Order: sequence, then structure tokens, then C-alpha cells
Amino acid sequence: MPEIAAWREAFTRMGLKPTQYRCASEALLRRYRKDKSLPSFHPLVDHLNHVSMAYAIPIAVFDVAHVDTGITVRPATGAESYETFQGDIENPAPGEVVFGDAAGHAHSRRWTFRQSARSAVSKSSESALIVAEAHHASAAGDLTAMEAELKTGLAALGVTLGSSALLSESHRLFEF
Repeated sequence: MPEIAAWREAFTRMGLKPTQYRCASEALLRRYRKDKSLPSFHPLVDHLNHVSMAYAIPIAVFDVAHVDTGITVRPATGAESYETFQGDIENPAPGEVVFGDAAGHAHSRRWTFRQSARSAVSKSSESALIVAEAHHASAAGDLTAMEAELKTGLAALGVTLGSSALLSESHRLFEF
């Protein structure tokens, strides 16, 4: 799949073994292929997981109440704090690609490999940031189609959508 191959290449360029650290969509597809089902987390997360698998493009969702002044995909400084789902605090190594905020929180590890518990969507979430990233040749068109599908599906779930933006290497910050 070109979508997964592009992520494997990106992980390789970051110095990671792409079969040890997989992008979120590949991990979902592998889990579904093995178990023939996925666990249910939250209606929004469940829907995003299904769309992510359909397009083989990772989708992240962050509870914005726990993100400070925007989020940027960037190399870590080494000072960021990352909260695991077991409650441990880790510090990503300098240079590791993270979703970082202005308060020094890393909301992901190894780019699209693992999300932080700090900003995970829960029953009490009122507002969320949804991020989809792709690097393959037809990524722009696939992301546009994915956005249209997300808008339809999320509206059916009763989710009110705010703004959206297509980010690029030269425009990497989405402020909210």
C-alpha cells in the first residue's frame, strides 16, 4: 500500500525500524487483520479508527482542553513531558518527532506511533482537534476525500465541526 510504504520510509529516515514502530493506520490494519475486530474506546475515536483504516492514513484526535496554544509536529527538544496510558511520564529524546504544544507537552511519540494519555478524548471531552497526515504521491487528493467522508460521518454522530486546514512543511502550526 503506497500510504503505508510512505510512512515506513519516513520512519526509516527518522532512524526507526518501520516494522518495530508503525504508523497508527498500519497498526490498526494489522490489529484488525489479526483479531477481525477493534476494541471500542469512544464513538468519535471508533469512527476515526475506521476511516483511518479505510484510507490507510493515520488520524490523531486530541482533546483541546489538554493542549496548550496550538500543536506543532516538530523534533522534540528533550524537555517535553509525555504521559503514557499507564500514568508514567516520559521525555522524548531530542530530535524525536512529536506533536508538541507551547507548554512543553508531547502529545505523541515517534510522530504517529503513540498518543499521550494527557490529550486523549474521553467522555468529558467537549472539543477535539483531528489531524490526518499522509506522504504518498496521491496524499492531497486522498486527504480531501477523507475530509469529506469525515464531515459526513461526524455529522451523523452529532459532532459539530469547526475549521479545517491543510498543513504543509512550510505551514505546520494549526492554532485554535
